[in-house]
Amino acid sequence: MATENGGAAAAQLDQQTAQQVAAVLGPDVASFEQLVQALLSTQNEVRSQAEKVFGACKQHQADACVQRLVHVLKNSQQLELRGLCAVLLRKALTSDADNKTWKSLTQPTQQGMKTELLTLIKDEQNKQTAKMVCDTVSDVGAMLLEEQQWPELLPFMFQCVQSGDDTLLERVLRIFAQLVVSIEMTLSPYLATLHNVFGQSLQSQNVDIRNAALRATCSFISSLEKKSERDKFQDLVPSMLNCLGTALNQGDEATAQETLGMFIEIGEEHPTFLRKNLIEFVNAILTVMEAANLEASTRQLASEFLVTLTEAREKAPGMMRKLPQFMGKLFHALMCFLLDIDDEPEWHAADREEDEGIGNGELFDVGLEGLDRLAIALGGNAVMPIANQILPAFLQDQDWRKRHSALMTLAQIAEGCMKVMSKAISWTVDICVTGLRDPHAKVRWAACQTVGQLSTDLGPDFQEQEHARIVPTLLSAMDDVNEPRVQAHATAAVVNFSEDCEEDILAPYLDALVSKLLVLLQSPRNIVREGALTSLASVADSSKEYFEKYYSVVMPILVNILQTAGDKSLRLLRAKAIECISLVGMAVGKEKFGPDSKAIMEMLMRLQQQEMEDDDPTASYLLQAWARICKCLSNDFLPYLPVVMPPLLASARLETDVSIKYLDDEDEDEDEEEESEEFEPSASESESEEEDDDESDFDEDEEDSEEEEEEEDSEEGKTWEELEAEARNADRRKGRDEDEEEDRRSRQKRRRR
Repeated sequence: MATENGGAAAAQLDQQTAQQVAAVLGPDVASFEQLVQALLSTQNEVRSQAEKVFGACKQHQADACVQRLVHVLKNSQQLELRGLCAVLLRKALTSDADNKTWKSLTQPTQQGMKTELLTLIKDEQNKQTAKMVCDTVSDVGAMLLEEQQWPELLPFMFQCVQSGDDTLLERVLRIFAQLVVSIEMTLSPYLATLHNVFGQSLQSQNVDIRNAALRATCSFISSLEKKSERDKFQDLVPSMLNCLGTALNQGDEATAQETLGMFIEIGEEHPTFLRKNLIEFVNAILTVMEAANLEASTRQLASEFLVTLTEAREKAPGMMRKLPQFMGKLFHALMCFLLDIDDEPEWHAADREEDEGIGNGELFDVGLEGLDRLAIALGGNAVMPIANQILPAFLQDQDWRKRHSALMTLAQIAEGCMKVMSKAISWTVDICVTGLRDPHAKVRWAACQTVGQLSTDLGPDFQEQEHARIVPTLLSAMDDVNEPRVQAHATAAVVNFSEDCEEDILAPYLDALVSKLLVLLQSPRNIVREGALTSLASVADSSKEYFEKYYSVVMPILVNILQTAGDKSLRLLRAKAIECISLVGMAVGKEKFGPDSKAIMEMLMRLQQQEMEDDDPTASYLLQAWARICKCLSNDFLPYLPVVMPPLLASARLETDVSIKYLDDEDEDEDEEEESEEFEPSASESESEEEDDDESDFDEDEEDSEEEEEEEDSEEGKTWEELEAEARNADRRKGRDEDEEEDRRSRQKRRRR
């Protein structure tokens, strides 16, 4: 039934569209069905025109449009069109602000639509179409129940529950699962009834009903704000867990993965809900995580659930610390994830830093992230005794994967355990030095990774105490001519080592370091030469005036690279040469760099004036180099400002991708502030257990002995010099992301390059 003012509204459209609207909403219902069919067209022009006409129908004649959608949904012989009409109806009524479309409908159309939807819940024979109808009822119902405009809905749903019809029960459970997310207050009076329905349905022999009940139960638990209301469902936890086991026993990993995803949501929102069944729950999920016969995605979700629980310190303080044996098993399982790695020939041959993940399986990165998060959540006193028990066996194993796993584990837990590990630096270096001499290239690569990460997380103590062992070993690794990836990673480790190293400590090694890096600049592999340039730049910056003696040898080589690296494959090499030139200039100062600066500046300006592709790194490296050279030359830089400033100003107008901020190192990881016990490599897990014994039982108000609030990273304005210093490290180190969730999920990607 079209509204009386439909003709006037259509008159506001262009003539062609108005005619099309009149046609599809006219007496011939088949015309509207053809319009819906056109919305599925693979031809862009046809589909775009159909979208335009449908939008006009919805905007100018909503009443008639809704009637047609309901008619096609109910009567079309094409299942695809019926499903699409359910989706279009849902979006048309719920996607606009203030329910504008719904309010524009006449009362007969509103009532007719509601009646037809409930009829379809009962009568629809196609399972997929029924799901789409349920979704429409859920969204429209959430909108109307809050306004008390669909009083028939809940009584209808409870009648379906009591009907004894399994199909109706499954559909209604699906609607309940979605309704509670939006209108949990409206459903609160029915919780006792729903508890009984869910409890019985979770034990149904019908797999569809059981899974629908699980979705509804988990949705209620996650959505209910009051603890007293959530607790009414706590006795259903064993049945929920049985659903997971049944799905896995039947080989239905898709359902198992969906179930684990719902468990993760509960663990994030309301971890204490699981405390009464905690041991049973975590042991079951740990079994899933350890099951090698399951898909990687299933095991990954299991690990995510367990790690999520360990991170729930604010909502469930001390809860997981009560399970020290479980923590050891989780730690071991995450280390075993790191065994999902192969020694692919492409890894050895690849010439890009981004290719270092070749050969890593799906679980490898999951294990890295999990270990990082576990260490940060629990702290060094809890994690290091576990590591001390497990690492030695892995390090001594004949399987190179296990030795590789142990070294990567040490790198991953360093951030969370830095205060305890700082008291056992010699022990960590023993492991690294042995790893750098390992017969397998990937293990040596992992040792370089660990040295670099420990240099960052344990510096400057790491450098001060162990430079005599670390530097010579890295120099030897740079001689690994048969494994260029190891050579390149050794240079990267030097970058991290030198960044937090006093120049007096670095000075005795400069002859050997500079000589070795200059040799590596002659390598046929780009990855080695690029690494050598970055390392040389960092060494120069850290050694400051000590680097003057090498200037006359180093600078001509750098200038030669700048002049000759014109091929597209050498763009990054050229960019790193620019970086190195500017840092060497800063290190030696204006008096030394000044005589060469004019020729170098002219080369850089010519380079800047060239057209560059969007992915050419040269432009960003140039901007950073200008800042450094300006600081070095001071007033002598003024003649170059007309050329330098335009791109700087253009860059300033771009949307900021990276925020520069200080990290308050002393306030970082305050959760370990009270860790006073000194870790010894022979320590037993009893220390962790004794610490846990002091905690009260699962009390809602329990305080975590190591938990302290972290202060937000302060953001301060920078002087030109400070900005330059930050810019120098931008491509080598990344700051913390202000978003905690994004930070923990991508923490391993912030690891040293």
